Amino acid sequence: MIEPVRIAIDAMGGDHGPEVILSGALRALERRQDIRFLFFGDEKRMRPMLDASPRLAAVSTLHHTDVAISMEDKPSQALRKGRRVSSMWLAIEAVKKGEADVALSAGNTGALMAMSKLCLHMMSHIDRPAIAAIWPTIRGKAIVLDVGATIGANAQHLFDLAIMGSAMARIVFDLPKPKVGLLNVGVEEIKGLEEVKAASRLLRQTPLASLEYFGFVEGDDIGKGTVDVVVTEGFTGNIALKTAEGTAKQIAQYLREEMGASLISKLGYLLARGAFARLKAKMTPPNGGVFLGLDGVVIKSHGGSDAVATAGAIEIGYAMVRHELLHKIRDALAVSHEDVLGPVADTAEKVFDAPLPSAPLEASNR
Repeated sequence: MIEPVRIAIDAMGGDHGPEVILSGALRALERRQDIRFLFFGDEKRMRPMLDASPRLAAVSTLHHTDVAISMEDKPSQALRKGRRVSSMWLAIEAVKKGEADVALSAGNTGALMAMSKLCLHMMSHIDRPAIAAIWPTIRGKAIVLDVGATIGANAQHLFDLAIMGSAMARIVFDLPKPKVGLLNVGVEEIKGLEEVKAASRLLRQTPLASLEYFGFVEGDDIGKGTVDVVVTEGFTGNIALKTAEGTAKQIAQYLREEMGASLISKLGYLLARGAFARLKAKMTPPNGGVFLGLDGVVIKSHGGSDAVATAGAIEIGYAMVRHELLHKIRDALAVSHEDVLGPVADTAEKVFDAPLPSAPLEASNR
């Protein structure tokens, strides 16, 4: 008998509180009956909702805490007031204790990353975590990382991001050998920062069975679907993500204005609304960023998620556990780091020794 996937949820995170979180959990349960939930938050708010849904209550345990991390808290503030007592920390700690297989929160991104790193620690060979997002493309979907965990990267970090991203792509896209590209200001080998060029040389020269290195890609290659995995550091990745989200909203606003501009336009919209709905679905990325590099699975749901998006984030967490993401990443890292210590070590030795900035990206808490 297959063991259920146990999902620990920070029910107080996000913009809409536990009402939306529990509704999303019920939706996910309808599709994945082998899920069990551990909810952390205000019992007075959650108990009536669970009592009203016997099916969800039957597979859930509720852990009360009256401490919640706000969207405005900086990671340092969140740690001071929420370590060991907040709904966010307790959900992560459930993974550390082996009581849950994955933790999920729609709360403050910087706080979630800081708490996850402190509570779960990093995998062997990994110094810093990354957030991986599933990105819609013309050809389907791609994985982009890092989209906001930490600022800056040297060759070693970018190399590790490629390994971890390809492991996730093998699970999400069912690809035996995902195609990986490094985001750069041009595709020519002479362009870009020295760290990026050194990472490119390293990926080309290291024999990697887990991925196919494509080379440099530019910003427009993300939407084209040129590669299955796009690797960059967190500052650039976060700007790319927010730019894409903003552009999608801008186009949607233009369409709404034009479709209501005249009677003919309104009639045209009524005739084509099915096509518009399909377009929206294609342009909307799946909810749920995966924290990679941690010794445990943590999913970041969008702060403004509704029940449908919350269910989607839960399903991503379910897939990462069911398909053994951590095991695949550990195996790939072990093999790749053995290979990199061989004849190509001199290629990146100086870059590997370069210090990494340690500050998390706190500009956006969503």
